[in-house]
Amino acid sequence: MPIAIGSKAPDFTLKSKTATGLVEVKLSDHFGKTNTVLLFFPLAYTSVCTTEMCDVSNGLDSFPGANVIAISVDSPFAQEAWAKANNIKVTLASDLNKVVIKQYDVVFPMLAGVGDTAARAAFVIDKAGVVQYSEQTPTPKDLPNFEAIKAVLAKLK
Repeated sequence: MPIAIGSKAPDFTLKSKTATGLVEVKLSDHFGKTNTVLLFFPLAYTSVCTTEMCDVSNGLDSFPGANVIAISVDSPFAQEAWAKANNIKVTLASDLNKVVIKQYDVVFPMLAGVGDTAARAAFVIDKAGVVQYSEQTPTPKDLPNFEAIKAVLAKLK
């Protein structure tokens, strides 16, 4: 079960690769400033993950006032290449050591027999760092309920 609504969101600092080099993505940098949507996805370069991140990138304006961070167990270098190849504009963060997927309790064990990855999951974290929405999809092929995410964000403005 992913962490529950009303829980304090576990803070993290992960790496992201941008055109300027490796940068840190720290959840608590947004506390007191913006709401955050965390999207966990299994692996870059897979069809459902690519569709999800491209759709989110193309609809970033439908998450007004929210910072969107997508987390997978891929390396930041693989994430950057995937983002460039698919015009993904979402902030991607690498949980290569699988620490954050364990903190949020969204580990998908032995995906396709290749190893543990992130389950597909979504969280809305308010400006105070409290989880206001928590969802893990039934299977990695299922997408989060983006309408429910947007409804929660609309109430948090």
